[in-house]
Amino acid sequence: MRPHRRQNGLTLVELLVAISVLAFVAVLGWRGLDSIVRARVALTDDLEQTRGMQLAFAQMQNDFAQIVTGPSLPDRVPLAIDQDRVLLIRKEYAENQPSRLQVVTYQVKNGVLTRRESEATRDLVELDELWTAAENGVDTGQDVALQSGVAAMTMRLWDANGWGAPNTNPAAPATPKGGLAGSRLPPGANPASGNPAQPTNQAVLTGLQVALQLKERETAMLKVFMLGAV
Repeated sequence: MRPHRRQNGLTLVELLVAISVLAFVAVLGWRGLDSIVRARVALTDDLEQTRGMQLAFAQMQNDFAQIVTGPSLPDRVPLAIDQDRVLLIRKEYAENQPSRLQVVTYQVKNGVLTRRESEATRDLVELDELWTAAENGVDTGQDVALQSGVAAMTMRLWDANGWGAPNTNPAAPATPKGGLAGSRLPPGANPASGNPAQPTNQAVLTGLQVALQLKERETAMLKVFMLGAV
């Protein structure tokens, strides 16, 4: 009789075990790769949001540093704050030209922080018209998107008594007829409009804190600006 010779190769059971092990390793590898990709996407989105916030705050810092102060605007208010909106009058400089004034509006609309500026002018009557148009949302300036995913924008003002809400400024002049309590409207403004922005007496204000609350974030991002720092 010939001796029984063992056949080479894997049995069906051994093959099934090997396939199961390879499948398990593949699943682990896929989950690990998926976690890495998700983390990278989240990190990229976070970096983009941070970069967008830095650019937005840098633009705000430039505008608030150029806000008009002193006797340049007699009987006018260069700063007005409303819910999710702030209006200001800033100086604008062009090469080989005298300084001019323009109205700048920051506003959160549909989750996007936008900036809009008016034409620059040296005519105070035209400036009043530009302010009124910006306050009523009928100005012809183009919105520039600065940051998306913004849930809200809140502001606080710094005066001799410390930080306070815009409508609690104790040093504001008397309220004109039809105006807002503790506020002063610039000439040409419409105090009877649906929800006018809250003007502030900038003579005693030196700082502004802006808080931007991003969606899906627990805490807001804060930035403090000097008013008329240059």
